[in-house]
Amino acid sequence: MDGNKFPAEIGPDDHGAATYSARQKTILVAGGAGFVGSHLCDALIGAGNHVICVDNLETGRESNVAHLFANPRFSFIRWDIIDPLPIDGPLDQIYNMACAASPPLYQKLPIHTFRTCIEGSYNLLELARQKRARILQSSTSEVYGDPEVSPQSEKYRGAVNTMGPRACYDEGKRAAETLFWEYGAHQGVETRVARIFNTYGPRMNPQDGRVVSNFVVQALTGDDITIYGDGLQTRSFAYVDDLVDGLMRLMASDCTQAVNLGNPGEFTMRELADMVLAQTGSKSRLVTRPLPVDDPRQRKPDIRLAQTLLGWSPTVPLEEGLTRTIAHFAAELAQKRSRKELV
Repeated sequence: MDGNKFPAEIGPDDHGAATYSARQKTILVAGGAGFVGSHLCDALIGAGNHVICVDNLETGRESNVAHLFANPRFSFIRWDIIDPLPIDGPLDQIYNMACAASPPLYQKLPIHTFRTCIEGSYNLLELARQKRARILQSSTSEVYGDPEVSPQSEKYRGAVNTMGPRACYDEGKRAAETLFWEYGAHQGVETRVARIFNTYGPRMNPQDGRVVSNFVVQALTGDDITIYGDGLQTRSFAYVDDLVDGLMRLMASDCTQAVNLGNPGEFTMRELADMVLAQTGSKSRLVTRPLPVDDPRQRKPDIRLAQTLLGWSPTVPLEEGLTRTIAHFAAELAQKRSRKELV
C-alpha cells in the first residue's frame, strides 16, 4: 500500500455537531465486508478517504463491497484478525467492526467468536499503537446482558451470564472493552468505544438469524413468522445510515468513554411483526417458539451522552427504514429466484 492519504475527518462545530474537514485519511475497517462495515466503507470512501477493508468473509459477503473494487481509494484484504495483520505504510484510523453479531452465527463457532473479540482486538490495538492510529471498537448493547434497568445508560454495568450460550459474544465484547480501556489508559492509544444497539437495513444477510431479517424474509416468502416466547420482549432498532453517522462522529470526537448508539424507540416483537406484515401485504401466520436461553427481555438505549457529546440522534423512523429494507430483501430474493431459473 502506498503512503498517500485521502479525505475527510469529522470534527465538532461550534454547536457540538459534526462537520467535515479537508484532511484526507487512510482508514482500516476490520469486518468491512459485513452488513454495517460495508456501509461504513461506503461513507468513508464517499468522504474521500482511502479505505482498507479487512474481512475473513466468514459472515461478511464480498458482494457487499464488490461495487468498491474499481475505486482506487479502496483495497480489500481477506484476513482473520485473530492473526496479527501486516500493513505497510501509515494508518490514521482503525474501525474494529469484526465479529459475527447474530446469535445463531456467533454461537455456531463460539470459541472463534471469543477469540475474535479478544485476540482480534489485541492485534488491532497493537497495530494502532505501532501506527499511532486512533481506533474505534464496535461494542454492543449485549454488554448489558438481560438488563434490570431501562433505558440502559453507559453507567449501567449489566447482568450477563458468563456461562451461557451467548457468553462467547457478550463476555467477549465486555473483555474487549477492557483491552481498549487499558490501551487508552496505559499505552497511549487513542481509543473510542461504541455500544451498538440493534441495527437493520439493506445488506443484512437473509440467513443471519436476526429478528428484522427473519421477519422480512419469512413474510416475503410466505413462511410462518417465528415469534420467540410471548413476543412482548422489546428491542430498539436503528437504521444503518444513522449508526454509521454516529460511528464517524464518535471517531472524530474527543470522547474516550463508551457511548451508546441506537434508536430509543422501543417496540415489542409482535409490533415489529405487525409492521412487516402490513408493509409486505404477506399472509404469513405468526407462530410461537420457546424463548432462547438468556434472550434479553428489554433493550432501550439512553442516548443522552451521544446527543450531548456528538450532536447525534437517529433520524430514520422504523417504518421508513423497514420500507427500504424490505425493498432490498425483495430485490435480493428475486435475483436468487432468477438465477435458479437460469440453471
